[in-house]
Amino acid sequence: MSLDTELQDPGAPSDVPFDSALSERYLVYALSTITARSLPDVRDGLKPVHRRLLWAMRLLRLDPASGYKKCARVVGDVIGKYHPHGDQSVYDAMVRLAQTFALRYPLVDGQGNFGNIDGDNAAAYRYTEARLTQVAIDLMDGLDENAVDFRPTYNGEDEEPELFPGLFPNLLANGAAGIAVGMATSIPPHNAAELMNAAVALIDNPQANVLDYVQGPDFPTGGIVVDSPAAIAEAYNTGRGGFRVRAKIEKITEKGGGWHLVVSEIPYGVQKGKLIEGIADLINEKKLPILGDVRDESAEDIRIVLEPRSRTVVAEDLINSLYRLSDLETRVPLNLNVLDKHRTPRVMSLQEALLGWVEHQFVVLRRKSEHRLNKIADRLELVGGYIIAFLNLDRVIEIIRTEDEPKAVMMAEFELTDRQAEAILNMRLRSLRKLEEMELKREQEALLKEKADLELLLSSDARQRTRMKRDLARMIERYGLETALGRRRTVVEEAAVAREIPLEAMIEREPITVILSARGWIRAMKGHVEDLSGEALKFKEGDAAYLAFHAQTTDKLLLAADNGRFYTLAADKLPGGRGFGEPVRLMIDLEGERNIVALLPASQAPKLLVAADDGRGFVVKAEDVIAETRKGKQVVTPRAGAHLKLVRPIGAEDDAVAAVGDNRKLLVFPLSEVAELARGQGVQLQRYRDGGLSDVRTFRMTDGLSWAMGGESGRTRTETDLTPWRAARGAAGRMAPNGFPRDNRF
Repeated sequence: MSLDTELQDPGAPSDVPFDSALSERYLVYALSTITARSLPDVRDGLKPVHRRLLWAMRLLRLDPASGYKKCARVVGDVIGKYHPHGDQSVYDAMVRLAQTFALRYPLVDGQGNFGNIDGDNAAAYRYTEARLTQVAIDLMDGLDENAVDFRPTYNGEDEEPELFPGLFPNLLANGAAGIAVGMATSIPPHNAAELMNAAVALIDNPQANVLDYVQGPDFPTGGIVVDSPAAIAEAYNTGRGGFRVRAKIEKITEKGGGWHLVVSEIPYGVQKGKLIEGIADLINEKKLPILGDVRDESAEDIRIVLEPRSRTVVAEDLINSLYRLSDLETRVPLNLNVLDKHRTPRVMSLQEALLGWVEHQFVVLRRKSEHRLNKIADRLELVGGYIIAFLNLDRVIEIIRTEDEPKAVMMAEFELTDRQAEAILNMRLRSLRKLEEMELKREQEALLKEKADLELLLSSDARQRTRMKRDLARMIERYGLETALGRRRTVVEEAAVAREIPLEAMIEREPITVILSARGWIRAMKGHVEDLSGEALKFKEGDAAYLAFHAQTTDKLLLAADNGRFYTLAADKLPGGRGFGEPVRLMIDLEGERNIVALLPASQAPKLLVAADDGRGFVVKAEDVIAETRKGKQVVTPRAGAHLKLVRPIGAEDDAVAAVGDNRKLLVFPLSEVAELARGQGVQLQRYRDGGLSDVRTFRMTDGLSWAMGGESGRTRTETDLTPWRAARGAAGRMAPNGFPRDNRF
């Protein structure tokens, strides 16, 4: 049984395999969705629902000069006569046609609440009113001149146009978006004047480069297209791609040296309410620390004010961060997938789409000319009859007065056609004036001249091209770049991809003093505190100071555990100096039984010397130990039973290493003998028969080796002659000199 038969009689039994029946039905549904719902026609750029809405409004005579009518009336006519679908979906389509921020050239003039750029919905259709715009009138121009075919409506009671004939490039001027089955379309809006100028060039030369006339998209909301000319050309030539669109942001300098940013245009398709909400989230979640506040001061025009955290923030850094992290920069896709003149979906280039529209306009021009010729022929027939009547007026009156069948007598006597005789009999007496005869002859001459011109037009491609260019020139005057509606709103200006701003630039640089207690509580006091004794530091009972050093809020702090794992802390996120701080283990995933070996700023030195208590160690770059997650990064992998003991920054000019063991033996050797690794166990720095490594440091050999003297004197001793302790790396060393600290630490 065929599919048609089954559809006519769905209740009839069938032996068709289920998968076959399902695939056939789904194919019908898919084709219907593609051709009759979701994809626009290249010739008028409309989907059926939009076409039916405008057609219904035209029949209601809602032209720009008339009054408004309730949208409920329009929607009712559309779903009742032409489009038997849900009323809400039809109204939503109508609302979009009226939104000045959604359509570059609105086709509906709405009165009432039709939604706004914040993302608020329109009022219900019983409250709003609408009429057509001049753009819609131009798009439908020619419907009364047989310019396009009509088809019966879904119930056969009426007719509707298959497409619109008007000389307005609606597909590219207003764009389109839709999702069908297995395919989609996304076409951004463009400037109509640029499209028409490109069309004029294509009329003379179908191979002309349309990109000489079309700069790029022209969005109703303005903005800046920042793609390179090559990227724009690639997208238009293939029909697929996208455009990077940025908001228009201006820096405003205030009195006193302060400043703020003002956003006056936002990217197309971005809801202002969600945009501001997203920027506020960046502030609340501290993802953009250099941004202080966001305010919406919009009225009719968009005005979003962005306050920096402080006046020392670099404006360019803030703008770049906003482009990267918020919808102030978006990507508008291009997928020029449309129905061609054969109603077949395919992806076209910009040139192909414009050529398809131009070709359609030549068909419209010929059909309108042929329609006018037919009208002229009909009128000439009647005018010829009227002139015969005036030339034989007395005889005509006599026939009408005396004959029982005057029509047949006149047709026989004056060789009139049936239409001519009927028209003469229907003439009013007031028309029987001498002046009327002269008018008829002038009309006949004018009609004959117009007929000759139209016949010449239809017989000559060159004349048709000239006529088309003249008609387009008139349209360009209406939508030209110097008009209020036609002026370009979107700037096309190449710009680099917004660069990622380093954390240091995001944070206001301030001095702090970092304090870590023996039990692992951490805090940061404001400023570089010199006196950390007495009341300056308070700890919980049983706790005491372990480490304290000066840093900046922009620093990354490196924390090393005895298992060789390194963790990274952001200095600006440390708890304040009031109170006891917080346990550092809450900030990182540091196991409870692990001890903290070191805490220092990553910026203190470009390289670090790391060493385990068994005397093995290596040099590592500070940037290689920075961890991106709470879990940290395994840098040192000590041997069984050994633990990481020391992390020492290496001075820029250091060229030697001094190691001292628990056995008080001191060894000095060149720094160049220590391997530089990213991770591992390292090499043997010093060998021990018993005990292990007590301390290690790097220094400059010419300066000698210094260490603190015991007691409260605060003096240091420097040993310049290190010959007795110099040996190859991995040696046992010799006993430290007299006066070396008893704790075996430098």
